Amino acid sequence: MRKIKEILRLKWEAGLSARQIAHSLSISHSTVLDMLRRAERAGFTWPLPDIDDATLEAKLYPGNPDPKRPRPEPDMEYIHRELRRKGVTLQLLWWEYKQAHPDGLQYSQFCERYRRWHEKLDVVLRQSHRAGEQMQVDFAGQTVPVVDQQTGEVRQAQIFVAVLAASNYTFAKAVWTQDRHSWITAHCDAFEFFGGVPEVVVPDNPKAGVTRACRYEPDLNPTYAEMAAHYGTVVIPARPHKPRDKGKVENAVLVVERWILAALRNRTFFSLEELNQAIAEAIQRLNNKPFQKLEGSRRSLFETLEKPALKPLPSQRYEFAEWRKGKVNLDYHVEVDHNYYSVPYQLVHHEVDIRLTVSTVEILHNGKRIASHPRAPGRGHYITQRQHRPTAHQQYLEWTPARLVSWAESVGPHTTKVVTRILETKPHPQLGYQSCLGLMHLGRIYGLDRLEAASGRALGCGTPCYRSIKSMLAKNLDQVPLSTSPEELVTPSHENLRGPGYYAQE
Repeated sequence: MRKIKEILRLKWEAGLSARQIAHSLSISHSTVLDMLRRAERAGFTWPLPDIDDATLEAKLYPGNPDPKRPRPEPDMEYIHRELRRKGVTLQLLWWEYKQAHPDGLQYSQFCERYRRWHEKLDVVLRQSHRAGEQMQVDFAGQTVPVVDQQTGEVRQAQIFVAVLAASNYTFAKAVWTQDRHSWITAHCDAFEFFGGVPEVVVPDNPKAGVTRACRYEPDLNPTYAEMAAHYGTVVIPARPHKPRDKGKVENAVLVVERWILAALRNRTFFSLEELNQAIAEAIQRLNNKPFQKLEGSRRSLFETLEKPALKPLPSQRYEFAEWRKGKVNLDYHVEVDHNYYSVPYQLVHHEVDIRLTVSTVEILHNGKRIASHPRAPGRGHYITQRQHRPTAHQQYLEWTPARLVSWAESVGPHTTKVVTRILETKPHPQLGYQSCLGLMHLGRIYGLDRLEAASGRALGCGTPCYRSIKSMLAKNLDQVPLSTSPEELVTPSHENLRGPGYYAQE
């Protein structure tokens, strides 16, 4: 019953504002204003004439039918279904209802009728979800044995379950483990099964997807977050120890265990593919099964309500990638599975992020990709890009014995003999490279002509090495010709030089 008389009394006799009246009578502020405006238009003043409530209501609401006459009841199943569409509200549905039935229920009665009807549904249907809003995921507690035909070994397969919250359209798949790869792959399969992507994915807090569980700011695994970004969705894990946050998939898991896994309990499966084929057939029957208290089925709701609201799939399926942390070694390489991949030498000793796929190794620093390499098989391989080396290292590694000899020939015959001698006598080729590069450096400092002259003098003295040639050039000995050959040189006479015969005189 409307509180018309009390509203008018509080306004005209007590002098309260519309907001104070609304608070006092526990009704909306707009209802109070509307009723006061109607009373003024009807010409009522205080105190009211001797009039009953029904007559007073008829004068204020002349378009209303006789309250004793039954009013058209709204289609509650239609309202419940339409509320799952994006942007649809009870007020909009009431307005459409009033357009079709002008003598129908008022808005407050309309809402109350729907609330009472809604309470009679199963608990799993009490949450209202917009179409295309959520996909809830979880692993079933029950496993399915799979027998290896060759060895007889029995392995337990895990069952992944995903459900669209608005239509209850269900997907299930068997995987070997609950690791990160199986978790991500099952998500991708679910998106492809639904033919689209929801706005939000609601999982529990598994280690495969959530690095650190938190009620307010959980940390997602980088791979899981990357997968979500690839499909244009958002992952919002359920609060720890709050299973009702994902009540749809909790119920879907029970349905899968009771109607699918229990039905397959007497069958023996010899491969994961065979098991998934049986699950796919059972899932199809489940989605086509009519609801008990609602019209239609999971599939019909999905086709008419949910599928049009899903985001389209990306052009390419997400490629699973594993993320790791690494540190750049002194040789500007990062170790990954006992193989070594180069990065720009400026990042020595820096921390980097490593993204691994089946075929590639990507290295990132501060969110920017700095290197990409094909993934090396086996162990002990060095994968190096030339531009990652310092300039000096690039030049050093580009030299070969043949190239060094070719350079020496361009200088002169003496330098050629010295370089050849160095390359032949050094115990390791790289030691020879270093000495020859030292000669090249001397040539840049003193000039190629002086280097050739010093090389000739070093050959004459029997010291064809880098140190000797460097000393000659520093002391300008290359510009002093040798007067005699080494064979003609004799020991000078001096009183302090005793000679070998000194010790034979006794």
